[in-house]
Amino acid sequence: MSIDTTTPDPTKNSVSTAMNSQATTAALKALRTSLITFAATMFTVLVLWVGTIQLFDLSPFIAKTPADVWQYLFTEPDSAADRAELMSKLGETLVDAAVGFSAGLLLALVTAIVFQLSKGVEHALMPMALLLRSVPLIAFAPVIIMIFGRDFWTTAVMGGIVVLFPALVSIAFGLKSFSPQMSDLVTVYGGNAWTSLRKVGLPSSLPSFFAAVRISVPGAITGALLAEWLATGRGVGGAIGGYLAAAQFSAVWAAVVVVTGVSLVLYNLVQIVENVVLARMSMHPDRRA
Repeated sequence: MSIDTTTPDPTKNSVSTAMNSQATTAALKALRTSLITFAATMFTVLVLWVGTIQLFDLSPFIAKTPADVWQYLFTEPDSAADRAELMSKLGETLVDAAVGFSAGLLLALVTAIVFQLSKGVEHALMPMALLLRSVPLIAFAPVIIMIFGRDFWTTAVMGGIVVLFPALVSIAFGLKSFSPQMSDLVTVYGGNAWTSLRKVGLPSSLPSFFAAVRISVPGAITGALLAEWLATGRGVGGAIGGYLAAAQFSAVWAAVVVVTGVSLVLYNLVQIVENVVLARMSMHPDRRA
């Protein structure tokens, strides 16, 4: 019976502890920076909102201030009913946006991986993707409605299109960001193109992937609103059309404020996750510095 007499290396343990401590500190710093940025963004939006109304002397019948929106949502006799209706419509819009976001981002990721593995496919399809990216979604809307009708699938397709092309370009760029030497190293150790992509390409593309997610969140909500307005008549997009027809401008502003606020919150939540993850992986700019 042999007895293991090796002793743990205290130097190795101390180095590992120090690295974990540095990563945690960087993650907390990134989280604090993200929260400060979010607060500054919300404050800036409020200042621009009030400042624009006062600068252009807009009619109070049409242009509503933050106080007007607060009164509509919380202090008027019908506020509870109005708030419940708006939250119900918001829930429908978020479901529509989530479907378009998931479908568009997943398709963008798979397509970018195919582009990385097959240059022929990339050379054939990437120019078309760049061309379609520049075409406004409203130009596609009649064709999409004619093909899919005025139901859930139209909303999913419109949201997916808004997300797909910007995310595809961003993720495809990220997959090319690693150095050729890293790919050569994987090849030397017997790896193929898929191994190189999985071990090196995908981790190095995380900043571009998170950037794609950030721009896709408000894009998916915009696509859902457009589909609801033009096709399905449900959600916040459909409700705003009804509010405008009835000259219910307080309801219009409340709907716009709620959707905008949710978009900003979701955008900044993604940015917080991005900063924390990249800091933990030593890929955040502050961490690399």
